[in-house]
Amino acid sequence: MVEGQFYKKIGMRMTGEKIEKEEKAFSANRQPVKAYKNLKFLNSPDARALRILAEYLEPLSRFRKYQVVDTVVFFGSARTKPMKEAKAKLREIESKIKELESRGKPVPQSLLDEKARAEIDVYMSRYYEDAVELARLITEWSASLGEANGHRFVVCSGGGPGIMEAANKGAYKARGLSIGLNISLPYEQKPNQYITEELNFEFHYFFMRKFWFIYPAKALVIFPGGYGTLDELFEVLTLLQTRKIKKKMLVLIYGSEYWKKIVNFDAMVEYGVIDKDDLKLFKFVDTPIEAFEYLKNELTKHYL
Repeated sequence: MVEGQFYKKIGMRMTGEKIEKEEKAFSANRQPVKAYKNLKFLNSPDARALRILAEYLEPLSRFRKYQVVDTVVFFGSARTKPMKEAKAKLREIESKIKELESRGKPVPQSLLDEKARAEIDVYMSRYYEDAVELARLITEWSASLGEANGHRFVVCSGGGPGIMEAANKGAYKARGLSIGLNISLPYEQKPNQYITEELNFEFHYFFMRKFWFIYPAKALVIFPGGYGTLDELFEVLTLLQTRKIKKKMLVLIYGSEYWKKIVNFDAMVEYGVIDKDDLKLFKFVDTPIEAFEYLKNELTKHYL
């Protein structure tokens, strides 16, 4: 088959001169791209298994390099604000309302709704500050254990804002390492500024991110949160209940007032969907000191 017939057969219209040019370029200059350097292939559905494996091996490599032995993971709402920021926002709204009232103008319902939301934010901001303090206490205690056998009980978060930021901030204040397991989302959750740079991760696959939350963890602290926090809490409790997690895993549910209002665990026992012993899989705590003392005693008992 002559050159023109070949290109015609595969649906390409090329002049003889262009064919010759292409063939010379291929033979003289072009080299086939190695599979592991072929970005088009690596980002294709056919290479999904490689991408999944990369999200296992790359974090494993970094944890080994920086001698991260195990972690304490913080979960909670990305919407929880620092107290200073929440109070400043409330004062701003109250000032707008006061100005309207002083001028004899009606206060729109939207502004009153905004004030109510800001008041809730101020109330919830105490959990941000508590997370900072608890992470600081854990990190200072971890540092006191020494680094001869690696870094123990490193604070780990989902890498974003809110409670995640608070956890990394607490470790930062204690001048210790902290991990951020960020996830690529359509609205782009950005890593917070307090994560240790070398331990700042970006995941594509939720299930690989979840693996790295649980695999190195010795304890989880669940602060008030929404769907994502509930997902993490019940997934971990299910893995413990079914003994898929065989190690001793401490689960602290922080903020009994919030959690007992939104989840009725006693009713689940009453209706027979869980056993009474399943309530022993977690512990409610309400202050940073209470949480820290329990964690320190139990982690020392089981892992030191």
